[in-house]
Amino acid sequence: MDEILEYLKKNPTYYLATVDAEGNPQVRPFGTIAKVNGALYIQTGMVKDVYKQIAAHPRAALCTFDHEAGTWLRVEADLVPDDSTETCDAVLNDYPNLRSMYTPGDGNCVVLRLDNIHATVSSFTAPTREIEA
Repeated sequence: MDEILEYLKKNPTYYLATVDAEGNPQVRPFGTIAKVNGALYIQTGMVKDVYKQIAAHPRAALCTFDHEAGTWLRVEADLVPDDSTETCDAVLNDYPNLRSMYTPGDGNCVVLRLDNIHATVSSFTAPTREIEA
């Protein structure tokens, strides 16, 4: 878990893949990741299409590339909403710039816990390595 967090903090833009209502893949840049009470969380708005897609199909994937190391991280997980205002506040504490758009308990801000994580680090020159989550 800590290795995933460290990798995503070092490479703060990752791409989140979901599935829309027609079964088409949808990919967009994301940037939030936080560890709260031993679990990893991302954050988005409930009014966004991405949240509606996650609500309908909670299994998602994210990927980012570390240019310096020449490796990429892939994470598959179930994204589970957490309605705790304390958890939302903790995630937003890591991203204070989002506080102009989101407030815990505002009916829009949602944090999503990554459950059933499967993570790998790959490169062009080394075998893919599993990360313990």
